[in-house]
Amino acid sequence: MSLPTPKTDRLPRANSGSDSWWKKGVIYQIYPRSFQDHDGDGVGDLKGIEQRLDYLHALGVTAIWISPFFQSPMKDFGYDIHNHRAVDPLFGSLDDFDNLIEKAHHRGIRVLIDLVLSHTADTHPWFESARQSKTSEWGDCYVWADPKENGDPPNNWLSIFGGSAWTFEPKRGQYYLHNFLDSQPDLNFHCEAVQKEALSIARWWLERGVDGFRLDTVNFYFHDRQLRDNPLAAHPDDQVVSLDNPYSLQNHIHDKNQPQVCDFLSDLGALLGEFPGCIALGEVGATQERALSLMQQYQQPGRLNLCYTFDLLSPHFSAAHFKNVLTRDAQEAANVWRCLAFSNHDVQRSATRFSKHHHGTHSDAIASASMALLLSLRGTPCIYQGEELGLTEAEIPYEQLVDPYGIAFWPEFKGRDGCRTPMPWEKDLSQAGFTEESQPPWLPIPSEHLNQAANLQRATPSSLFHQTRALIANHIEHDAFHSDRLAVLKSPQNLLVFERGEGESRVLCIFNLSDETISFARPQEWLESKLLNQGGTIHSTAELGVFGYEAWSWELIGPLSTSR
Repeated sequence: MSLPTPKTDRLPRANSGSDSWWKKGVIYQIYPRSFQDHDGDGVGDLKGIEQRLDYLHALGVTAIWISPFFQSPMKDFGYDIHNHRAVDPLFGSLDDFDNLIEKAHHRGIRVLIDLVLSHTADTHPWFESARQSKTSEWGDCYVWADPKENGDPPNNWLSIFGGSAWTFEPKRGQYYLHNFLDSQPDLNFHCEAVQKEALSIARWWLERGVDGFRLDTVNFYFHDRQLRDNPLAAHPDDQVVSLDNPYSLQNHIHDKNQPQVCDFLSDLGALLGEFPGCIALGEVGATQERALSLMQQYQQPGRLNLCYTFDLLSPHFSAAHFKNVLTRDAQEAANVWRCLAFSNHDVQRSATRFSKHHHGTHSDAIASASMALLLSLRGTPCIYQGEELGLTEAEIPYEQLVDPYGIAFWPEFKGRDGCRTPMPWEKDLSQAGFTEESQPPWLPIPSEHLNQAANLQRATPSSLFHQTRALIANHIEHDAFHSDRLAVLKSPQNLLVFERGEGESRVLCIFNLSDETISFARPQEWLESKLLNQGGTIHSTAELGVFGYEAWSWELIGPLSTSR
């Protein structure tokens, strides 16, 4: 393949402390199609991200993770890649990306990019060659299998996006594997050439100056070479897909979660070791129990720095749920430093998702409480764009859907468009400042988001934007939030109470995760502590309103509000 020539001189990286900056930092995920449109075509782009860097700097985030902007036919909106070393013209150019890196680093913001290695687009030159004939030099780079005697696919593996994970290619006379759309053929990581190319792609972007990667579907890299059927699941898996999707009915022990992933991650870790301060963050899509085990394996020294799983992306927002998660983590994954995410581009927005069990009410209070919790737990927080504004899930009518996942499973599952609508920057502009007023955006901007626009919130000191800004500063500046120690304390049923940190560098966090006011008497040893946003000793009983929270500290760090 003809590929762009990498730059010989690396751009300077952001200077934000030690190589373990990620343990103290806060990541902000950008879905580029929906962040800011600079060229007026209705789709966000790299120059648009550059345009909003001052906003991110004011928010105080340490790093940004940019979802795919590579050359792509866009059947899965960039997660189907035609050329891993090229920027799709929809988003700009390589020069635009280089400028973005430079401007972000100038503001002390690191840049992580989304590395999609488990599959390619079906337009990728390797696949276009491989599908023509069994003698193609790229044939072994994908997963091919002969039909059964009756012509059926080789096994019972399913695609997350619906139907069989196998599609027949007449020219070759075989089926190819695709865990997602049939236009996203899976790469065969058992093939040495695939692993070599994956590491070459990673090196190419590191040499351009990126600060690391978010690894899409990292546990999907390898498959069972014997192509054995998956057994039925003892309990349907609702961690990765909804229960309306037949994928949830299988125990996915053969189509993913293979042990060979660890060897590849060691090779990737060795490459990252050549670029001090660069990290890798893995997406682990597996059942709750298996995900913990995989995180422990993947985050062994010399592999990944961070992983996130889907248990915190569930609809549960209760004290009981988080007590269970935190207790389980302490018992089964005490050595794992998580990436913490309550929202992303694949799940319903947390302000809506978490309010479902409360009859869809209190979304503003829940958005505030969930942000405080995200920035208090043990791990590296990742904020999804608009989460700092408390954006709710958009209701997109069927005729305006563009997500193939939602179109396939409508109406039981409405897809991912509702969490991907454009950012509302300016309340009084017809397209909310996302694109030109005369240009319709690629997804509609909900009218209810206009009252949550960034310009309104930045002008309102009590807004969620400013609460988030203060919480981020607390998280970065207070040693307690970088500690490995999190201890859950006994508390009433609807309260979540835990300590962060050790010695005098400790914080007592109290969350009322219910729609009733609750009083709570602080433990005796905490009676001399101080609220993070106030000086002086406060009363011994905390009165927490609906979805209220407080943070009490032995180490007062400044006038930063974390109390509601």
